[in-house]
Amino acid sequence: MRMVIWLVLLFVAAVVAALTLGNNDGLASFYWRGWRMDLSLNLFLLLLVAGCFALMTLMQTLDALLTLPKRARLWRMAQRERSAQVALREAWAEYFGARYSRAEKAAQRALNIQSQTPDLAQDGAFMALAHLVAAQSAHKLQDRRNRDEHLRQALQVAATSAGARVQEEGARLLAAEWALDDRDAPRALGLLGELTPGVARRTQALRLKLQGSRLAHQPLEALRTARLLAKHQGFSKSAAQGLLRSLACEALETARDIDQLRAVWQQLDASDRRDVFVAARAANCAAALGAPEDGRGWLRPFWEAITEQGADERQALAEALVLCTPGLGPEWLQRLEGAVQRFPRDGTMALALGHALAERQLWGKARLMLEQAAEDRELSVAARRRSWLRLAEMADQDDDGERRARCFEAAARLG
Repeated sequence: MRMVIWLVLLFVAAVVAALTLGNNDGLASFYWRGWRMDLSLNLFLLLLVAGCFALMTLMQTLDALLTLPKRARLWRMAQRERSAQVALREAWAEYFGARYSRAEKAAQRALNIQSQTPDLAQDGAFMALAHLVAAQSAHKLQDRRNRDEHLRQALQVAATSAGARVQEEGARLLAAEWALDDRDAPRALGLLGELTPGVARRTQALRLKLQGSRLAHQPLEALRTARLLAKHQGFSKSAAQGLLRSLACEALETARDIDQLRAVWQQLDASDRRDVFVAARAANCAAALGAPEDGRGWLRPFWEAITEQGADERQALAEALVLCTPGLGPEWLQRLEGAVQRFPRDGTMALALGHALAERQLWGKARLMLEQAAEDRELSVAARRRSWLRLAEMADQDDDGERRARCFEAAARLG
């Protein structure tokens, strides 16, 4: 079909040429001194076209000959650039394949090709990326000297190249991650502090800051960072709640006296102070520091809304209140009796009421509540043992040595 089309076009061209050039009687005369040359107009036009074609061909040939060295240099540079790209892709492939020694060698080969070609050495983004691959591979091989050297060169190249900003940010994040792997929290936090505000708000930077803060035993800073991560959906909802709760409890446990504990409690977010388990941990710490009245004050809002709490929350509240019973006032008895009436089969409520009654020296009813709690196998071992020991104290005050011995024996059997 193609051949038929070409034949038709050739016939058309022949017809057009015959109609155009067949009846042309014009002449073209050329004079040079005493000479004269006459050519038909058709021949002159054909020679003119052929001459123009020959001139263009000659000019292109000369241009090709004159630019041959330049084109050869560009071809060699393209070949070197292609080889460097292949080496860098090989380095990434080897790295992801966990062949870190090969990855480092391939990245070094790419760097050598680039550095030996002056025109290619101006590509700062490529050089910085190759240095980062080599540095990461060296880090996996525990070669800190080569890792730090490649990192230094990557930062130096990125700082002098306008198009390597992303590589510079990546280098600083990687350096912070390596510092955390080396358990060097101050260096990691220092590197993260040097990041620009935009980079410091990224999820990866916040994750690294969270790890660094926890490693440096800065639970309040870690708590603020974790809250930012939760806000940016860096964790699932359940994981975020558990992490925030554990960090808040860790922050409370850093207090060495009651003033520090109060300061930490005030620095917590309002949502943390509304967490039953955080408040229970704060009350435990207050009791341990000799300020049970502060603990009771932090627990009071939850006991007033005891019907809204679940079983685990009620247990945490009861065990925390038991530690805060020294100095407990009579207003708590009505609150605890109401809780027992609402949850008559809940041993944790009986536990709290029993210790409160014992603190108020209401021995008879306290003994009934404590025995109920001590026999409840659903309570924790520590809570049951504490109930038996309190019963032993009450028996000692009643000079009942036999009952005291039975209570101590029951506490010992709990392990």
